[in-house]
Amino acid sequence: MANITVIGAGVYGLSCALALLKDGHGVRVLEKGRVGQGASGGLVGALSPHVPEDWNIRKQFQLGALVSADEHWSEVEALSGLPSGYGRVGRYIPLDDAYEAEKAQGRCAGAMRLWSSRFSWQVLANAAHIAKEAAPFGVVHETLSARIHPRLASAALAAAVLKNGGEIVENHAVHTLEGVSVIAAGIGSEALLSPFLGEGKVRGVKGQAALLSGGLPAGSPVIYGNGVYIIPHADGTVAVGATSENKFTEAHRTDALLDAVLAKAIAIVPALSAAKVMERHAGLRPRAPKPEAMLGQLDDHTFVATGGFKTGLGNAHVIAKALVQLVRGEAPDIPKDLSPKHHLTKRVKQPMPWQIADRA
Repeated sequence: MANITVIGAGVYGLSCALALLKDGHGVRVLEKGRVGQGASGGLVGALSPHVPEDWNIRKQFQLGALVSADEHWSEVEALSGLPSGYGRVGRYIPLDDAYEAEKAQGRCAGAMRLWSSRFSWQVLANAAHIAKEAAPFGVVHETLSARIHPRLASAALAAAVLKNGGEIVENHAVHTLEGVSVIAAGIGSEALLSPFLGEGKVRGVKGQAALLSGGLPAGSPVIYGNGVYIIPHADGTVAVGATSENKFTEAHRTDALLDAVLAKAIAIVPALSAAKVMERHAGLRPRAPKPEAMLGQLDDHTFVATGGFKTGLGNAHVIAKALVQLVRGEAPDIPKDLSPKHHLTKRVKQPMPWQIADRA
């Protein structure tokens, strides 16, 4: 019998449900639509780190999530028997500006100091499939980035929840909280959060992306250039995206902005021009007042884990682990800016311990 209700069956909600189940709780997931219907049903699954400079505790938190992703998604696939589309493939960043190229060279030492020794950042003269015109100053190759297929990941998490004794109820909208609840409904969290935090604390940012039939070998590194991600998925398809729109009239309709994204991608990887556009997709990503996730306890029996925005797929498993600690009454070691309280206040820079020591 469920003793905790998780509201939302996206990557955050399902990750929290699975972590709670593994901790011995009975869990029921309520979803107003279907599993992975919101931001977790998109096409682009880039899991990439911050550049290795100007380090702080938020960047370190994200790094920890990326480093631990191999083990996490391997476990999800083993529990569910389904693929997640996860792969540690690295990333190429074409350099089209001399100043950016100079900064990229300087970041090699930063990666050695700040990242795990397993991963590297180096500048190459060129890279396969990337047009020379798009990278006149070379190409960064870093080996920390990974990719995942959002829809496959959502399905794998859902299957893992069910196989671990959890319950998932689709087409079940929640208007009133009852018992111990975890609000993890993405943009749908807004109405449930407003009694605790006030209105307008979670909003949707529109993202448009496309899925192509090919153009890059499966398993190739992710490519990021000119504000566009190019993701070669494990099944041979290639995702391209995404826009980040704060103002829009139709949340789920694609338009000329996606055409511009595709044109940028083809300029970087000309082979994409021969691929068929299999799907054009638009949807909303949940953004809390700050771009990080919102994680915390709202009252004696209500918790929140939402607002992943651009990093949700990469950090959902560590958010879920921290949630379990909160439910236990423990204090997880997470950045303060993730708490609801700090989301409502002006951001204060949180230096790393060695930075504090250097100032002493």
